[in-house]
Amino acid sequence: MGSSTLPSATFLVSFLLVFLFFGTATAQQSGTTRHYKFNIQLHNVTRLCKTKSIITVNGRFPGPRIVAREGDRVVIKVVNHVSNNAAAEWVGGRTSIRDSVPYSSGQSYVYNFTIIGQRGTLFWHAHISWLRATLYGPIVILPKKNASYPFPKPHKEVPIIFGEWWNADTEAVISQALQTGGGPNVSDAYTINGLPGPLYNCSANETFKLKVKPGKTYLLRLINAALNDELFFSISNHTLTVVEADAIYVKPFESDILVIAPGQTTNVLLRTKPNPTNSTFLMAARPYFTGQGTFDNTTVAGLGSSPCPKNQTCQGPNGTKFAASVNNISFTNPTTALLQAYFSRRSNGVYTTDFPSFPLMPFNYTGTPPNNTGVANGTKLVVLPFNSTVEVVLQDTSILGAESHPLHLHGYNFFVVGQGFGNFDPQKDPPNFNLVDPVERNTIGVPSGGWAAIRFRADNPVHLSWGLNGMDSVGWEAASPKAASATF
Repeated sequence: MGSSTLPSATFLVSFLLVFLFFGTATAQQSGTTRHYKFNIQLHNVTRLCKTKSIITVNGRFPGPRIVAREGDRVVIKVVNHVSNNAAAEWVGGRTSIRDSVPYSSGQSYVYNFTIIGQRGTLFWHAHISWLRATLYGPIVILPKKNASYPFPKPHKEVPIIFGEWWNADTEAVISQALQTGGGPNVSDAYTINGLPGPLYNCSANETFKLKVKPGKTYLLRLINAALNDELFFSISNHTLTVVEADAIYVKPFESDILVIAPGQTTNVLLRTKPNPTNSTFLMAARPYFTGQGTFDNTTVAGLGSSPCPKNQTCQGPNGTKFAASVNNISFTNPTTALLQAYFSRRSNGVYTTDFPSFPLMPFNYTGTPPNNTGVANGTKLVVLPFNSTVEVVLQDTSILGAESHPLHLHGYNFFVVGQGFGNFDPQKDPPNFNLVDPVERNTIGVPSGGWAAIRFRADNPVHLSWGLNGMDSVGWEAASPKAASATF
């Protein structure tokens, strides 16, 4: 992570982007091929004294664990036995463009990828609508055979996956929210490994319990699979040592409490007390959110509003409907798949490459929002020269109310070179960037009322897009060796 690996900034962006990379690296000869079969099926599950039918993988909630070593090839056959369309995303994995390929009821699909340059914890989830409320599970990546951890070998390894539980049908919840333009009903409980905490009604016997031995070291693989909320995690009377983030080893550091954004993973070492007698310590994950909202369209980075459809009541400002936007552009789904249009040289009428370099309507992003928050619709892309270095500045806004935002970059990692509160200042803030040892992640939580700056190298010539809370916007990487020199 030395400064020599981080060339100077060439792009400033205040929007969200998702990388789907073309192809995977060739499997190493020493790797093993690991096969899994995922049957997407309905299964009755009881939580909070209520039983309902939910969509699961192999009848399990959370779903099955994928375990592999660095260099292994992973083959997963997914069979869709439910009436919903489905798709799976391997979050943080450097998979091919077929990541998140949709398949309808009765269809199957085989994912085939190789794990290269990653060790630690990732996770998978459904990538259509709110199916990911119940369709998710851990991915455990072990070091290569005969390789060791760069920290003391743990006595035991335990995945800890955080989620949410709705007593209502989650598809009905999100459908109603999108129709009205307001926020969805909040979940009825937060869960650890699919089980609610002891403070909810009728949940005393449904709490996750981890039995440990005194004076032992445990590796906890923390995964935030909650839909929208950042979580503060801690274990009473214990200090945690962070050793990995998003499947990348980090310089170990200690903390009593950790914040984990949706989509992030973190490995921590837990050293249990040496001489407790039949002691119980509370493990807690506390949600943090500053606002709520569900937004029409497939793009979220900034917010705006669009007119309310006729004969419909909308819950946005002045009777309008909140619309997701990037630099005041709300993404319109193309009539033809973007890659298909590009490679067949038939992009005319499908998309344009005139995505605005800066927000079309600049304002005090973290102050009082303007009266006019209207957005334009279009399928507009960004062209990035191949192998260019890209800097993206992600600016939170207060149109709905300042709130933290998670950003995920599919199929690739980025360096977090800066963060701050208020509006990003292009003259004052860059000199304070960390270009020596910035953290490397695939997901970042943009602070409420603030900004985050990330850098990555566009070295895979393919379609790319950014994602927030499961919603995407689109960019494009061109197969050109020219250096990038532009601003968003």
